[in-house]
Amino acid sequence: MNVRFLPVVIALCVHSIAIATPVRAQEDSPCDRPVLSRLTRHRVVAGETLDSIADRYGIEPTTIVGLNSNLQGSNRVSPGQEILIPPFDGIRVNVPPGATWNDLAARYGVRADVLFEVNGCQMPGDVAFIPGTNWSPIENDTRPVARSQHPLDEGSPVLLGYGWVFHPPSNRVIFHSGWDLEAAVGTSVRATDAGTVAFAGQQGVYGNLIVINHQHGRQTRYAHLETMAVREGQEVRSGQVIGTVGQTGEPDMEAAHLHFEVRSNSDLGWVAEDPRSYLR
Repeated sequence: MNVRFLPVVIALCVHSIAIATPVRAQEDSPCDRPVLSRLTRHRVVAGETLDSIADRYGIEPTTIVGLNSNLQGSNRVSPGQEILIPPFDGIRVNVPPGATWNDLAARYGVRADVLFEVNGCQMPGDVAFIPGTNWSPIENDTRPVARSQHPLDEGSPVLLGYGWVFHPPSNRVIFHSGWDLEAAVGTSVRATDAGTVAFAGQQGVYGNLIVINHQHGRQTRYAHLETMAVREGQEVRSGQVIGTVGQTGEPDMEAAHLHFEVRSNSDLGWVAEDPRSYLR
């Protein structure tokens, strides 16, 4: 499912995407070939755009741009141009000398066993494919990194984390774009920082959703709410109650929780980040 967040002109990445089971290259192989050896070469034809190509292959435009350096200046494709397409979303990264899958797992918030499998069940080489991670044109982010307050009590447990995670209800591994923070229905939800409400309303699988734009190109999203106490265009302060925890939309977990996301603005829309780098 590819969701476009039209009301406030912000690209909404998929809340959670299940990994399709890949076809084995060889029956006697314990693993598929590395993703970076299974790239599709696509030659652009007249009338195609970055979005239409991404839709054709079921991936995000950011994935295509990140894998093709010749697109990173213009974000446009031209007829006759050949571009590389991976089988699913992710980025190609240079591996630091001596780094292990555990090191990369800690850095990118992706399970080490998932990294091992999508990279051919072998030790890290010079480059690796990190599934589910959004490429961002901001390679050296110089924006302030001051931590913001928690949207719930500090002790609220994380039911489902950011990145490629095991999803108990479906018994599958999915990419999750934020944190699911356990809390009883009716628990107050607070703005993590001062900002402007960009959206407050019902939005598909997110249910009742509040989106707040902050300074320095940051954005936070609060989903599955029971009630909403703010409106679009309203200025909010850090710590202000903006709504209450609910179970609207299509929550990923049965237990009541707040789905919380942090995103960064880029030329290709709002890119999801790991909330742990943002919260106190």
